[in-house]
Amino acid sequence: MAETTQIPPDKVRVLLATNYRLGHTEYDIILNIGERAARLADLFTSSGVTCGAFLTAYNPRGAIQSDEANGRGHAELAAMLRDQALRSIEGSGSDEGTEWPAEKSYFALGLQLHAAKQIGGRFDQNAIFRVGLDAVRKLIPLR
Repeated sequence: MAETTQIPPDKVRVLLATNYRLGHTEYDIILNIGERAARLADLFTSSGVTCGAFLTAYNPRGAIQSDEANGRGHAELAAMLRDQALRSIEGSGSDEGTEWPAEKSYFALGLQLHAAKQIGGRFDQNAIFRVGLDAVRKLIPLR
């Protein structure tokens, strides 16, 4: 990660180790940092987009929140994506090697970087994940 960040190194390590899953079926697409996701590239092509962003409203600033607070944020994020007429796929991010709970998320197809950063900032997130035409997940720090 070339950008400087105020995110503590231990949180950056967790963000990088986390697997991000698009969908909740046997056809899920799993995004690993630095690895090309061929199925996501195919989805970009069939959807007529060249990028997307993985967004969550869970646990702002990496601080555990109640299930109720996380649920409200997740619903607000879903409404925001709908209002912007963005096709999104619900998913989750989790690191099976830690006790950190899985975080519900959305992958917004076609969401440009500037808009993705604004949404991540609106939900007080440390970072977002962006995927460009190369179909490789990249960490974008927001602090």
